[in-house]
Amino acid sequence: MSHQHKNKAPQINEARSGLVRALRGILPPESLLVDAEDLRPFECDGLSVYRQLPMVVALPETIEQVQSIMRLCHDWQVPVVARGAGTGLSGGALPLDNGVLLSLAKFRNILNIDADNAIATVQPGVRNLAISEAAAAFGMYYAPDPSSQIACTIGGNVAENSGGVHCLKYGLTVHNILMLKVVTAEGELLTIGAETLDSPGYDLLALMTGSEGMLGVIVEVTVKLLARPERAQVVLAAFDDVVKAGEAVGSIISAGIIPAGLEMMDRLAIQAAEDFVHAGYPRDAEAILLCELDGTHAEVSEYIMAVRSILSECGATEVRTAADEAERQLFWKGRKSAFPAVGRICPDYYCMDGTIPRRQLPHVLRRISEMSAEYGLAVANVFHAGDGNLHPLILFDANKAGELERTEEFGSSILQLCVEVGGTITGEHGVGIEKIDQMCVQFRSAELAQFHAVKAAFDPTGLLNPGKAVPTLHRCAEFGAMHVHHGQLPHPELERF
Repeated sequence: MSHQHKNKAPQINEARSGLVRALRGILPPESLLVDAEDLRPFECDGLSVYRQLPMVVALPETIEQVQSIMRLCHDWQVPVVARGAGTGLSGGALPLDNGVLLSLAKFRNILNIDADNAIATVQPGVRNLAISEAAAAFGMYYAPDPSSQIACTIGGNVAENSGGVHCLKYGLTVHNILMLKVVTAEGELLTIGAETLDSPGYDLLALMTGSEGMLGVIVEVTVKLLARPERAQVVLAAFDDVVKAGEAVGSIISAGIIPAGLEMMDRLAIQAAEDFVHAGYPRDAEAILLCELDGTHAEVSEYIMAVRSILSECGATEVRTAADEAERQLFWKGRKSAFPAVGRICPDYYCMDGTIPRRQLPHVLRRISEMSAEYGLAVANVFHAGDGNLHPLILFDANKAGELERTEEFGSSILQLCVEVGGTITGEHGVGIEKIDQMCVQFRSAELAQFHAVKAAFDPTGLLNPGKAVPTLHRCAEFGAMHVHHGQLPHPELERF
């Protein structure tokens, strides 16, 4: 074995040197990173428990350079992992030690804002928030607003089909884009979609959105813009029971009211956010709901009164309406800062992402609390409650032996619970490497085979982000056998593999 490794190392180094020489014929010296200290910032995305130095990092500035890199890698059969801002939370941008990490960080121009047609065309490295900032002069904005919108880029949003606090009313990324330009694994430039609400043929735009970099490299995005509503106002409701807060969510929706945003935080998340942002949250509450209503002045006034009444009937101990725009923004700042705020109270946390039917929210909240006690790990719950997208933050210390492994088991149990109640293992963070085994729980072998067939149609040699998002049937068989052996899955689950 050691003799084989000795022979293999020079071959790897020689291949790497040849590839670097070829890439230097495409990119200027400053756009190609090869030294370990330069590669280190790219070793992981937001899921930092998994790290791997890439073989090389390429930072092209033009579509032509991206095409040339992809043609080269295709000819050399070198895998490619595309990367945006690296804010993803599923390991989707984890690099490969034998592959090129293709960063789109230099594609950061807003190419056009067409206010008459309410669209904007941007490069993939443009920050999510920057689109709304640029559109503000026209009284418009881009609706999807992930909590990381100050840093995350639109290309990554498309790759993961990101949402945010306002996706309940305005939809995910897939509902807010019209057209993509994509470079294939062979270096061909494709235009998918159109600057209209519909285009002929298969809906490849929806297929590409959320494909996690496995089908092509996004180099341009045309997004929809919306007119800013006349008025937006937030109601904050405090509860002495997390389950009551969960039940209130269903009561609001069943009343025929679709809030612009409907978010939930539990006691641990409330206290962490309050200490960090000082948003004015009630620290003694077991849970709070943030419910934003927008529209005309008359609509918002009517809905505010209706929502306040529903919240009181559902047992809210306090109901407060933001007094002005500054307080509205402060309420949302606390919610959007919840993740980093929790990071201040524990050495590590594991951010989960699953989606459930809203009616199951009270049951799932009870089970997460029970599992927290079973695993001996605290959980801070932050939810896009209106659309059933859960973000339990499992607190742990990676320096303690076995605690990371126990945390991962806990997270796996939460995702399996989501599937059991009719939900799914992801809402907006994608699968990446984090949830690849849980794909085996949600999908049967025939379904996974179809996923692989779609991948092969776009990337026959499997060079784009290999090993991510869709597990092999062999991996699922191993996962199923292992979990049945440990009593975590019933024997019938093996039929899926």
